[in-house]
Amino acid sequence: MPDAKQLKRLQNLIWVLIFGGLMTAVLGLSVGRFEPAIGWALVVGGVLVAAVGVVLIFVRARWQADPGK
Repeated sequence: MPDAKQLKRLQNLIWVLIFGGLMTAVLGLSVGRFEPAIGWALVVGGVLVAAVGVVLIFVRARWQADPGK
């Protein structure tokens, strides 16, 4: 079981992935007006990164902190 420090690190990673992915997707939408290929690559990459963050939310919900540590 993970300790409280590991859970906190995972929570921080989750939010970085979600917000970073969404910001990258929005950047891709704005770049897509001028360079469609680069824009779509940024949108797809950003959405995938945000999706990984959402999946990690469910992983985090299944874990409990080890009270012995």
